[in-house]
Amino acid sequence: MRAALTAVLCLALCACSDPPPNEEVPPPEPQAAAPAEKNTELRDAMQAPLDKAHAVEAAQEQRDAERDQALEDAGG
Repeated sequence: MRAALTAVLCLALCACSDPPPNEEVPPPEPQAAAPAEKNTELRDAMQAPLDKAHAVEAAQEQRDAERDQALEDAGG
């Protein structure tokens, strides 16, 4: 009895399969082909603090270079 039930269950599971693909429906267009200019608010919001930090770093390096040059000119 148990073997027959197992065999029927296995046959039922093997009979379940995906339907054949429909050849008439074209595949969807890829989303990556969309223009990169759309929906940039999040990217811009993330990039703004980074740009500000780079500007501050550049200004600090400029001040350090001017200070070092002033020390060199003073004979230090």
